[in-house]
Amino acid sequence: MTLPNFIIIGPAKCGTTSLCHYLGQHPDVYICPSKEPRYFAPEFYTSPPNKLLRKGARRKEMGLQEYKSLFNGVTTEKAIGEASTEYMYFPNTPKRIQNLIPKVKLITVLRNPCDRAFSAYCYQRRDGSENLSFQDALLEEEKRSQESWRPGWLYKKAGFYYDQIMRYSELFASHQLKIFLYEELNQNPLGILKKIYNFLEVEPDFIPDLSRKNVSSMPENVALNNLLVPNSPVAFLKPYLPSQVQMMLRNIRERNRKSKPELPDQIRADLVRTYEDDILKLQDYIKKDLSSWLRN
Repeated sequence: MTLPNFIIIGPAKCGTTSLCHYLGQHPDVYICPSKEPRYFAPEFYTSPPNKLLRKGARRKEMGLQEYKSLFNGVTTEKAIGEASTEYMYFPNTPKRIQNLIPKVKLITVLRNPCDRAFSAYCYQRRDGSENLSFQDALLEEEKRSQESWRPGWLYKKAGFYYDQIMRYSELFASHQLKIFLYEELNQNPLGILKKIYNFLEVEPDFIPDLSRKNVSSMPENVALNNLLVPNSPVAFLKPYLPSQVQMMLRNIRERNRKSKPELPDQIRADLVRTYEDDILKLQDYIKKDLSSWLRN
């Protein structure tokens, strides 16, 4: 049975989906076809809110044999990996990974936590899983945290990267963990990919198709969007509709989307103050300039 020799540990809304798409094109890289298996984060399946999960989404943790089976498709690839964004968040995940794959290589891409929080909110809002305004959702976050909600709905809390990174640095050698910035991946994707290829010890000059982008958006009409999302109250009707009607509804949903709005200045300023100490500690640890994250 094959196990991964590298893992992309998240966090969410930091370019993980795009990175997996790029790496998966490399002939020497195998990316687990099951998006976010979450094997090392079983807490995900016991945390609320279950009713807000997408229709058809997995609802129970994965066993070891099933996890190993995700890599049955490996043939001659040298780098074998998976990505689960919750691996950064749950405290017991690093130890589980170390126990099973102690020599694994770990990759994370970190984004300005203010932008990450708002992007995560827009994602949940777009999918009909969040009905509060961003400001109200932030006010609700302490209550959600006490109830152990999943990190997908803890927009602010999931952005305290320093302690999350420290949990890995205490268990894995420095040469096993590579930390990149979201801005670097956006501005110089080929340069960052070359560094990752070298890290994974595969051909460094391979050039993938970089056209795919995973961009957050918001619905123009929230009520209409909530009727058309996969987990809507009327979603059970979809299999009974003619394919032409299903296509028409998908097109309506797409046309109802607009570009993600700007994060309001006052909320950004409040978040910057909240994250300042964490950002400064992270900056010292990774030896990269994060001063742009501290600008209001």
